Amino acid sequence: MVVGEFTVSNIAMDEDKKEEEKKKGNIDMVKLQADIDAQKELAKQGKLHQAVEGLLNLEKSSRLAEDITATKAACSAVLDVCYQAKDWKLLEEQVTLLAKRRSQLKQAIQAFVRQAMGYIEEIADKDTKISLIKTLQAVTEGKIFVEIERARLTRRLASIREAEGNVAEAAEILQEVAVETFGAMAKTEKIAFILEQVRLCLDKQDFMRAQILSRKISSKAFVEKKGEAKGEIGIEGTAIEAAEEGVPGLPELKLRYYELMIRYHSHYNNYLEMTRCYRAVYESELVSKDETKWTDVLKKICWFIVLSPSYSTAEGSSSDHLTLLKTTLQDKHLSQLPEYKGLLTSFNTSEIIRWAVFQQQYAAEIQAQPEVFGSNAQRTTDLRLRVIEHNVMVVAKYYTRIQVPRLAELLDLPVLEAEKHLADLVVSKAICAKIDRPAGLIKFGKRQEPEDLLNAWSTNISKLLELVDKSCQQIQKECMVHKVTLISSSS
Repeated sequence: MVVGEFTVSNIAMDEDKKEEEKKKGNIDMVKLQADIDAQKELAKQGKLHQAVEGLLNLEKSSRLAEDITATKAACSAVLDVCYQAKDWKLLEEQVTLLAKRRSQLKQAIQAFVRQAMGYIEEIADKDTKISLIKTLQAVTEGKIFVEIERARLTRRLASIREAEGNVAEAAEILQEVAVETFGAMAKTEKIAFILEQVRLCLDKQDFMRAQILSRKISSKAFVEKKGEAKGEIGIEGTAIEAAEEGVPGLPELKLRYYELMIRYHSHYNNYLEMTRCYRAVYESELVSKDETKWTDVLKKICWFIVLSPSYSTAEGSSSDHLTLLKTTLQDKHLSQLPEYKGLLTSFNTSEIIRWAVFQQQYAAEIQAQPEVFGSNAQRTTDLRLRVIEHNVMVVAKYYTRIQVPRLAELLDLPVLEAEKHLADLVVSKAICAKIDRPAGLIKFGKRQEPEDLLNAWSTNISKLLELVDKSCQQIQKECMVHKVTLISSSS
């Protein structure tokens, strides 16, 4: 943003500054500070309630004078004396009272809410901590200028509930806040908040809601853009605030996002989407520069490419699978992993894979990948299924007819099981085949419709006539060159 640029955002900021300058300086701050110090001394002598009353009178006079700085100082002093006395009940009462006072300045509310939030971590008793959080939530409810503070309070309350073991309650608490509509919140804090919502939904096995929440984050959100840094102007004309301390940067959030997406797709065994997620992790800045990290991720990419069907399904198309397979095979790092390059090459070539040989060759690698095969027995079954499907499609490529026993012999399967896998591939439209069970014969190839047959016949006749016409022209040309007269058969 250019300084002095004539925009709606700049006009709004200028008006806020003028208003603050206008509401500043009506109160003698030296005298006010002396009065506040006097009341604090009174509180130290044990006369806490008397000191609070005196400070409230100072706050009233500052508020009626519409002096923002003086009102902030008075409100801060009220909370400070309660904090020094460790009277948390009185602190909650004063926060509620100050927020409900007539014509209370929004800058003052924002200041003492943030001040009270700083006391939360210093409270040892959990019930007292929760009570203060709920009080602050009630104060900030419905106030746009403290929506960020309300979101942070909600996240703290959810963390407490999760620590107690109430994951479902923590997820419900966190879902109450829609941070994607907050114009002044930093992008990193928004993403971290939504990812926390997704994580809690996954923890309580609510996969549908986790998917809905994850769609609030686009893969493009992890790229830093102009106008999204601290101090820039947000979509609502407000300055973007700095993220809360401890919020990770975009590279770390990107990894966290794809880890959660892998958890989600793993539940449905959507191997193609898991491959895409691992591919995004592999290409991320934090992983691509660390050999120990990218090696493990690249191995997982290879296994999940093999586990994903090579034909079109509801989860993805065959072209997506082929693109991922070709891209991974061309990766320069794959040459450092010859076993995995051989694994992908075997599925990229039209050759039969013997399951017994394959299992013996890659048994050690399968055991070394507990995250892929260890916790889910279904994946070992799916790996064998992909080998069988690959073999059936290789047979369909080289044969037009084959006996059922011969197919079973090529697949190393019983006849009935071979028929079953063949039928499954036909149903999924991966191949076209017909089984003549009485004759024990399988015919590969799509049956031609009458329209297609006639079109092919017409095309062939057109080509034949065109060839005859060209031949006649060449014969006439040769006769003219050599001055030869053609005699017709009729003469």
